[in-house]
Amino acid sequence: MEHKYITREMLLQIPKQPGIYKMLDANGNIIYVGKSKCLRNRVQSYFVKNPKWEKVSRMVSMIKDIDYIVTDTHLEARLLECTLIKDIRPRFNAQMKNDGRYFYIRVENYNKHNALSITDERTDNCFGPFRSRYTISDFLGRLKNLYPIRKSNGRYEVEYHMFPLTMGQDTFNENREVLLELLNEEENIVLLTEALQEKLEEAAAACRFEMASVYRDMIICFGMLRNGLNGYKALASRDILIKLPVGDGCKMFYVSGGNVINTSYMETITEKEKKVFIKESKAIFNAKIPSENEKAGIDFRDVLYSEISDLPMEAVEFLS
Repeated sequence: MEHKYITREMLLQIPKQPGIYKMLDANGNIIYVGKSKCLRNRVQSYFVKNPKWEKVSRMVSMIKDIDYIVTDTHLEARLLECTLIKDIRPRFNAQMKNDGRYFYIRVENYNKHNALSITDERTDNCFGPFRSRYTISDFLGRLKNLYPIRKSNGRYEVEYHMFPLTMGQDTFNENREVLLELLNEEENIVLLTEALQEKLEEAAAACRFEMASVYRDMIICFGMLRNGLNGYKALASRDILIKLPVGDGCKMFYVSGGNVINTSYMETITEKEKKVFIKESKAIFNAKIPSENEKAGIDFRDVLYSEISDLPMEAVEFLS
């Protein structure tokens, strides 16, 4: 694809290393930020005869220049991409730049119409944050048809009602306690999902397939809720040492509380050097001022732990 500003020679100058790239328009504005394990191959993929997406075609026509930053590892490229998108908010980036729109689920006090609501700020009895407002709003609307959810002898009792029931204050408060249980403890969502699965199987056995599909959809929704609340809880509660090959050596990352606290390049890693690095990292963590931007933090957390999940076992060491 011929381009008014970007030539083949310019593209060939981009290194085949991990990093981030910035697409700039005629006014020098950064209109897109991306990352790649191989910068040259990724950037070249935009300048083809027939781009796969219309959005790419529109963006490419506006590109006047390309800037890039090489990183030692793909992990650093992903974290830097996330930071730059939040700072710059480029026109053609869709993900990670609108964390101000992320929201919480709040368990309400007595309210005839809403046992659960959506709020933009964390207050008492709030859970989250979450990203997809439409999906969660739709789920909370469907959930009204299950109220009241009861618990007896360690098991949840559910029944889908064609029309939401009007709950008196006592019933509302019982239902409220169940909702707090569900949102606070992952195992309770698992128990509720088992109750919904039993209802699904009963409906299917009775050839009530439409009702079976309703219970199936509720199971999917609760799975989504469970992942949003607890997706990386086990990892975030532990300190982690990541070791990634870089050139002739290795780069170590100390992760705690869902954040990269410290990094260090070493040609060889001895047990003594590792202990010194861990001690230094813990001191940095103890002196670190906690971030107040909880909403932005979920994007960095997701980047970090999705990267960790793709690494071989020998690259990741759980310290606590």
